[in-house]
Amino acid sequence: MHESVPQRSGTTRRTVLTAGVAAGLTGAAAVSFGAGPASAAASARPASTSHAPGAAWFARPPASVRPKFRWWWPDGLVDPAEIAREIDQIADAGFGGMEIAAVHHSIKDKSVLDPDHHGWGSKPWRDGVEAALRRAARRGVTIDLTVGPSWPAAVPGLSPDDDAAAQELVLGRVQLTGGAPYRGPVPAPSQAPAAGVTRQRLLAVQAARVDTANSTRKETGLDAASVRDLTRTVSDGALAWTPPDDGDWVLLAYWQRGSAQQPESGPHSTPASYVVDHFAPAGTAAVTGHWDRNILTPALRQLLRAAGGAFFEDSVELETVGLNWTSRLPEEFEKHTGRPLLPYLPAIVLDRSNQVFAFEAQLTRQIRHDFWETVSGLFNRHHLGALRDWAHALRMELRSQPYGLQTDAIASAAVLDIAEGESLGFKNLDDYRCLAGGRDMAGHTVLSCEAGAYNGSAYSTTWDRFLRTMGGAYAAGVNQTVLHGFSYATAPKVSWPGFAAFSPYNGAAGYGESWGPRQPTWRHVPDVAGHLARVHQVLQAGTARADVAVFRQTGYTATGIGASWFTSTGVPLGWSHQFLSGPLLSLPSATVRGGRLAPEGPAYKALFIEGDFFSSSAPTLSVDDARTVLALARQGLPVVLLGEFDQPVTPGVPADGETARLTDVLGRLLALPHVVRITDKTAVGDALARLGVTADVRHAVSSTLVNAHRVTDDADFYYFCNGKHAETVKPPVALIDHEVTVRRTARGSSRSAAVPYLLDPWSGTVTRLGRYTREGDDFTLRLRLQPGQNAIVALGGPGLFGDRNGGRPYATGTDADEVRFAPGGLAVRASSAGRYATRLSTGRTVTTSFATVPEPVVPGRWRLEVEDWRPGASATSTERVRRDLVLDTLLPWSRIPELADSAGIGRYRTTVVLPARWDASHGATLELGQVSDTFRVTVNGRPLPPADRLDPVVDLGSALRRGANEIVVEVAVPLINRLRVAQPEVFGGVARQDHGLVGPVRVVPYRQTVIA
Repeated sequence: MHESVPQRSGTTRRTVLTAGVAAGLTGAAAVSFGAGPASAAASARPASTSHAPGAAWFARPPASVRPKFRWWWPDGLVDPAEIAREIDQIADAGFGGMEIAAVHHSIKDKSVLDPDHHGWGSKPWRDGVEAALRRAARRGVTIDLTVGPSWPAAVPGLSPDDDAAAQELVLGRVQLTGGAPYRGPVPAPSQAPAAGVTRQRLLAVQAARVDTANSTRKETGLDAASVRDLTRTVSDGALAWTPPDDGDWVLLAYWQRGSAQQPESGPHSTPASYVVDHFAPAGTAAVTGHWDRNILTPALRQLLRAAGGAFFEDSVELETVGLNWTSRLPEEFEKHTGRPLLPYLPAIVLDRSNQVFAFEAQLTRQIRHDFWETVSGLFNRHHLGALRDWAHALRMELRSQPYGLQTDAIASAAVLDIAEGESLGFKNLDDYRCLAGGRDMAGHTVLSCEAGAYNGSAYSTTWDRFLRTMGGAYAAGVNQTVLHGFSYATAPKVSWPGFAAFSPYNGAAGYGESWGPRQPTWRHVPDVAGHLARVHQVLQAGTARADVAVFRQTGYTATGIGASWFTSTGVPLGWSHQFLSGPLLSLPSATVRGGRLAPEGPAYKALFIEGDFFSSSAPTLSVDDARTVLALARQGLPVVLLGEFDQPVTPGVPADGETARLTDVLGRLLALPHVVRITDKTAVGDALARLGVTADVRHAVSSTLVNAHRVTDDADFYYFCNGKHAETVKPPVALIDHEVTVRRTARGSSRSAAVPYLLDPWSGTVTRLGRYTREGDDFTLRLRLQPGQNAIVALGGPGLFGDRNGGRPYATGTDADEVRFAPGGLAVRASSAGRYATRLSTGRTVTTSFATVPEPVVPGRWRLEVEDWRPGASATSTERVRRDLVLDTLLPWSRIPELADSAGIGRYRTTVVLPARWDASHGATLELGQVSDTFRVTVNGRPLPPADRLDPVVDLGSALRRGANEIVVEVAVPLINRLRVAQPEVFGGVARQDHGLVGPVRVVPYRQTVIA
């Protein structure tokens, strides 16, 4: 177990994560790491591999790494039999688990859900959970549970006035003129309390002189030295005070009260649920106590202990009209910083969620840093740490989205068993890299993602959009996907195709998607699930590696703020990085060996420190963090500092002499030979080169290729994706086709004999690469990827994945289309006649001649059989109408009059005639062109393996024969075009969408022969 405690060096402070627990531990930042029964976490954590895997390891990944669904229930209005059916549907489709979440934003009249008898936590809800756990155990999948109804964490029956309820600090103010007496009531809060709040307590009354020199565009400037505490002058709710005659003054009153926040889209229960205090033990105890007393029956406890799932908490969306607060904040602030909080409150307090006042700019930044650092410690210790320990006692884990406030989410990710991000709220890949740094420094395995929520896209979300969104996230550290989501089948007064958590949303199409059998694409979803599971299997294997650790003085995320040079320039050249905050530098992993930080973990080759983006890029470091960096550098860690770190400032308000001590420590740091300070961000790459630091992935051209690197005892795995986060890349992502150099780093005995493999996450096949060059531990190969498309390369011994090609030579160059290892050995492939020279690794050049290759074939006519889905007799029944068409030209369904408003499944049939000379040396690829949404291909009655959704080119291989060949392309399309006319009041505002097989479609023959 590890504890985070405030440590002092002189009068400096720092949140430190140490091994062991000190007796009588106190302090605002204290938080335990890894507490609870050791077997609890181990039983639920997905297994990773440290040794060379066989072919089945990749082809058939276990349920523990398969994607999950966020499973939306209408509270307890569920039927155990339907729950079992839906678990079967999800498991049969290839998913590994569900997260039960009470979410029903689409239902405005909550009375139809009968919260009195069927609310969250009620007996019907508990019966549903028990049914889910029993069925999941039979199917080998897991069940996760949200810690409360909807979000944020809340407890039924908690009063807004209770000490355990969420609190806010609100402001009352009166403008004063210098020298003019004030006699009157204490200024009342500018915002009235929420319904249910019956008491508010006056915390303090202050006066401060206005100083316009400190004013900003939105904040009134104040003189920090003028702040006066008038609390003791208050009598019977009034005070009398005359400000000095030296300018304008402001009278400030701070009121503490409950925020009365309720979980989203309630009520979910009777009595109503209210959000708990996330910064005090009482708030978390209210959550765990409610579960222990009212929910966890003996049967449910037993089922949970056997399930090995996780409790889940959504992002920290605490909503107040003032400042998030907890009763002991003043005391905890003073413990943490050594100074009282109240004199600084004017620069911290919020009104309508906005800053109101400011002192001098640097002082204001330092005050706010100290405040949120204190709050971070309270949140990580009393909320996340306490919830995690409670979950471990139940043999469960804690998964959470630890962001939403200005707290250190990087440190939170180290506390959690599983940190989670989200594709909707995260602004770029660096938001994921923040959480990945905490995960990997703490030695955890999984970084999860709430994936695929798009506003206004219900029933129109395509799987290629989902894949483009998530491809880059996996490169940034994500290795578990929780899809948003799967809705329970029905609820009162819903329309076809059934209950959907977010549609209608404010009368229109809501957040997509409600996946499941209601969707035509569900027929092909096992292909997508298999793809995601194989990506997860690789990205949970062994240990994550990153080239550089970027130090972040302020650790909150979901900001979209990246790292100088690395985000804009380094990543496009192959560099990888993660973010660390101060608390991570005290973890047991924060040691240096061989010039690597955390050598048994991410093994960073250098530490990069720049000015704090959240403090106007000021060159800030705490004295404790500077001393730790100095110690790491003395152990041999290369360090690059960008900015005026020869003139540093403390991130928080400095104690006497603290700035001088910081300057001294950094002076000693900068004097070391492997520490470089630069002032121009364009010089970062040169600085790393001077230190001898190079990336594990390199390419000479700048491109949109991003990568992730994992290492086991015997193999290096490289995940590549062409694209960044979602569709927001500027300029747009285009096809990439260039060479990439990757490094073999695994310490296995086969290092010198290592060869590269290409792992296809769609088909599950592993193919030894036939063409590459090698120089020492560096392998150079060529990647060609469409926007959003991914590829996985493994470097390992020649027997990895059951490969039987042994020490056969490989190609180092060719003018043929492709060289690949095929049955029989190394083969050359070409799609046109000619002579082709291939250079082998032995130094020999082989010439191959293909006298003829058939010309590409463009099918001229298609027969289209459509299964048109329409509303049935009930909200959950679908009528399927058969339509048969003959098409001379491929068009989207929206442009075919008979199908303009249709949705469902179409089977396109055509016949391709191949010449009589067709033999075993021939093959062909099928280029589908534009096809939406999901598809499968059958040739001559033989189903082909799943093909890449983002590069719809299918190798027909040996499925073809001379003469006539029937090709069937089955395409499933979203429901949106049907819903536009079936429910125009909700979906009528969505434009008609183009789906179906559009092409152009070509069959491109090739010839292939073995050469070595």
